[in-house]
Amino acid sequence: MIRGAKIPFNLVYRVFLASILFSILGTSPLSAQDVRDSAHVEEIVTESAHTEVLVTESAYAGRETGAIGDQERAETATEEEQGDQERAEGATEEEQGASGDEQEHGATGEDHGALPPVWMVLPFVTILIMIATGPLFFAHHWHRHYPRYSVALGLFVSGYYIFALDTFTPVQHAATEYISFIALVASLFIAASGVFLSLNLKGSPRNNIVLLFVASVVANLIATTGAAMLFIRAYMRLNAGRLRAYHIVFFIFLVANVGGALTPIGDPPLFLGFLRGVPFFWTLTHVWYIWLPTTILILLVFYVFDRRNRAEGPAPDPDKPMISLQGTKSFIWVAIIVASVFIDPNVFEWVPNLVQLYGIPFGIREIIMFSVAALAFLTADKEALKKNEFTLEPIREVGWLFLGIFATMQPALQLISNFASTNSDSLTVGMFYWGTGLLSAILDNAPTYLNFLAAAMGKYAMDANAPAVVASFAEGVVQSGLSSTIVLQAISVAAVFFGALSYIGNAPNFMVKAIAEANGVETPSFMGYIFKYSLPILLPIYFVVFVVFFSGWIF
Repeated sequence: MIRGAKIPFNLVYRVFLASILFSILGTSPLSAQDVRDSAHVEEIVTESAHTEVLVTESAYAGRETGAIGDQERAETATEEEQGDQERAEGATEEEQGASGDEQEHGATGEDHGALPPVWMVLPFVTILIMIATGPLFFAHHWHRHYPRYSVALGLFVSGYYIFALDTFTPVQHAATEYISFIALVASLFIAASGVFLSLNLKGSPRNNIVLLFVASVVANLIATTGAAMLFIRAYMRLNAGRLRAYHIVFFIFLVANVGGALTPIGDPPLFLGFLRGVPFFWTLTHVWYIWLPTTILILLVFYVFDRRNRAEGPAPDPDKPMISLQGTKSFIWVAIIVASVFIDPNVFEWVPNLVQLYGIPFGIREIIMFSVAALAFLTADKEALKKNEFTLEPIREVGWLFLGIFATMQPALQLISNFASTNSDSLTVGMFYWGTGLLSAILDNAPTYLNFLAAAMGKYAMDANAPAVVASFAEGVVQSGLSSTIVLQAISVAAVFFGALSYIGNAPNFMVKAIAEANGVETPSFMGYIFKYSLPILLPIYFVVFVVFFSGWIF
């Protein structure tokens, strides 16, 4: 199934039944639908150019090709025919990629159908409000019925797209992105839970800082989700007797988000950039000197918090090793999951594109991940699972809630995509940084990254669908004194860092919260996390990052 093509209603029906089934079983990795379909965008635009012509967002490119067309048809074309010709050639220019961001993200509505009305973001806002207030004001009712609310809101948005806007594409994208998301999160959750990491140390600010930093580095090797699932229980045991809500919060800040900014493996937005053409080691060489001071600043704030905690944890046992592992065979499953992230048609040509071939909303990668999840559970060290107090409740909660989130956020993503592509010329580095960041805090940061990457490349009149062009953009193209490298740095850093601003900003955030609560640990509420911790702690740090690296005020 290719983007822009309509799919049968019964297929959409089966897609959502499958999504619901996966959630019930409790089983992005990436929001890679945009990347999977990129090879077919030009074919679609070529076909649509014969039936419907769009030039409102290709005016600049249309003027160039229109001048050529005027010379070729000047002797025979009437004034009306010349206008038609300009529109047709404007669409041809889109086909050639001069407006690649519009093709990829449907800025004109061609990709997703007609733009939804602004009020269609209300279901998304509603589910966020319910996640924030439910556990506080009607906890019993919420914990019993939240799956129904999530599904109902998701079906309302999907039904509006299908019946009111006569398009299935956003529904298909929601299903594909959700299945990719839940496949990665569930498989890593189950596989990493088979490893029991024991730290025979006393909980202290120094030991916590060392663990948080090490886990942040490891996040670049096994993804933020894998690192979070591996270290969270050991981190909580290390602080037994002195564990507070801020411990969980800073773990989310660092291990589940900021830590994974150095490699494409670390966080889904960076991996999508790699699939699009950004060199694999580009993030390491261009982001490390931003990542390191940001990580240090967050650790310094954590030290202030933890230093004030006077509670004492148990003393280490002198007869036990400082670090021990049980269930190490589960690392094999973790490695397979991480390796399967690269099993993508855009990376290896031999990988079949199931989305294109059969119209199903998942690929070989997701099949492998779900299979590994089952095998990892069946072969896990049962004693290690018991010591980790493993249950499926955290992934069940995440599965149900994010089913609604992925379905209801499609209108917001589409409207943002349209705005970014139509206003790319006026966007500054600061707008790319803050826009990407703040939207990544409440939306899926992977499609947000892609939208702003396409808009940034449109600003430089470059095609976001051509890997070689994307690589040139990453290495640096100067226009009006502004290097494209700085713009891509701003988008990359913001997409990863700002995911820590809310529980839904990045995949492992809510998982860490759910695991902590399942183990009886106090965690902040949705709004408490934002207003008590992330805004007062992270925003000042991110502002310093902006001033030093992206404002132009210093360098």
